[in-house]
Amino acid sequence: MSDKTITRFAPSPTGWIHVGNLRTALMNYLIARKAGGEFILRIDDTDPNRSKEEYVDGIKRDLDWLGLHWDRVERQSLRIEKYHEAAKELREMGRFYEAFETPTELDLKRKKQLNMGKPPVYDRAALKLSEDEKNALRAERGDGVWRFKLLHERIIWNDGILGDISIDGASVSDPVLIRGDGQILYTLASVVDDTEMGVTHVVRGSDHVTNTGTQIQIMQALGGTPPSFAHHSLLTGPQGEALSKRLGTLALKDLREAGIAPQALLSLMSRLGSSDPVELRTDMAEFIEGFDITRFGSSPTKFDAEDLKPLTAKYLAALPLADVADDIAALGVPADKAEQFWAVTRENITTLHDLAPWWEMFSKGAEPVIDDEDREFIAQAMTMLPDGEYDAETWGSFTAAVKEATGRKGKGLFMPLRKALTGQAHGPDMSAVLPLLQVIKARG
Repeated sequence: MSDKTITRFAPSPTGWIHVGNLRTALMNYLIARKAGGEFILRIDDTDPNRSKEEYVDGIKRDLDWLGLHWDRVERQSLRIEKYHEAAKELREMGRFYEAFETPTELDLKRKKQLNMGKPPVYDRAALKLSEDEKNALRAERGDGVWRFKLLHERIIWNDGILGDISIDGASVSDPVLIRGDGQILYTLASVVDDTEMGVTHVVRGSDHVTNTGTQIQIMQALGGTPPSFAHHSLLTGPQGEALSKRLGTLALKDLREAGIAPQALLSLMSRLGSSDPVELRTDMAEFIEGFDITRFGSSPTKFDAEDLKPLTAKYLAALPLADVADDIAALGVPADKAEQFWAVTRENITTLHDLAPWWEMFSKGAEPVIDDEDREFIAQAMTMLPDGEYDAETWGSFTAAVKEATGRKGKGLFMPLRKALTGQAHGPDMSAVLPLLQVIKARG
């Protein structure tokens, strides 16, 4: 194994990256960067029917948005010959065999084994076929699938998260590595790539544990050294429900379009499921320095997209005007009002999308909210608004005059005026709001 730490993220370009994929990508990225190693983006595009270039582009766009920059890109579709060479090697050593059962036949076998109280493991019936029987089946059904013949011995490794793992090879079906239509499957392609590219660490979901056991045996059969494996917990919804049904709404592109800050997403995902508290971080160096795979547990981990909103809000509140100047200018905010506008809104937004309604209110006025008992009071107060430009002192002098004229004070004075001027019961300090309001006359 190489002295250099090498990790990889190997998404299939058959859809958009979601939060579950991100967890895997982020952990592998942080391990590589913390060790000063290499992070490979490996596109698993061996399925020509489902793989699409728009998804490849989307994967790169999402990783770029998050700042997870890869050192090189590999395409499995360009390495098919390598996989066939490995398959030939396995055949020659007697560890690869062709099987012809239909899905229905396999299902019947599984049901029979379960009824007999046995594990539903492939019975290796194909190994008993003569060449004449194989030829007859090929003529009838076409080419069969190719299965790797597992050694029926214990497969043992120390997992970076789960600890010591031991799987009985006899309890696992011989995995199919090549389909009947000739398509190379992930298990073989991944083994060949991990071995040839010198991958030293692989982090992935705990649903891959059994698959890891079979891959270790395939690697060893091909003369490779298995990398260090770690299997992170799977994400659930906030109530512990399966997240798979909701992943369509948790694609990174959807979160980005919803205005979630990448720093918020990284802050949550780099700590979620670990014993460390989630804290907003804004510098990639902080994520790298603070990452420790051993701090993560094996229990299912609850993910709630709502947790991204306060983190995004906190991140935005700390940004200087220069970082949002283009967004503010795009709303039509005059340059001389931009700093004042950002000062007023920065702590009253969840995402940058929330800026538009604020400028709408400032520039065009809000629909006033006036309770019946306040109508006469507001009508009188509006006549007392001074003409001309407003500044930071206007609100104080205006409310003092209204208090003097009406006798109102405290909440009974300020709340009705705020609601009449902004249409809201809560918001920024009115002394900062008033200078930005363009349309405030003729209330009530």
